[in-house]
Amino acid sequence: MNKKIFIAACLLMAVAVILGAIGAHSLKERLSTDMLQSFESGVRYQIYHSLALLLLTFHTKHFSKKLFRSATTFFFGGVLFFSGSIYALAIASLADVELAPHIWWVTPLGGMYLIAAWLLLALSAIRNGVTSASEEA
Repeated sequence: MNKKIFIAACLLMAVAVILGAIGAHSLKERLSTDMLQSFESGVRYQIYHSLALLLLTFHTKHFSKKLFRSATTFFFGGVLFFSGSIYALAIASLADVELAPHIWWVTPLGGMYLIAAWLLLALSAIRNGVTSASEEA
């Protein structure tokens, strides 16, 4: 198990739960329906990828170390850029600040990072010859 990635993924998950609660209880009446849905998407993607990182830490031996490290870096960057930019847009809208024209590119960049992470992980598994539990027995 990769302890550093495990701890970081746990922290990402805790932040996602906190932000989800804030969105459901504090922002529900303050954000537009579209912005609240975007905020919830940011939380959801953060949770999905935090769970993926948690699960991956238990299977590091199945992946090429270099590609695994790159994939996890892209996962963290993807969550930061994708979810983080959505959170920033929501907070900015609360303050009546038009942030979208300045950071419109960050959300799709984060999405591309997440896609790259999954592709790097697949490539890592292919190169390292990942086998299923039944094949190992």
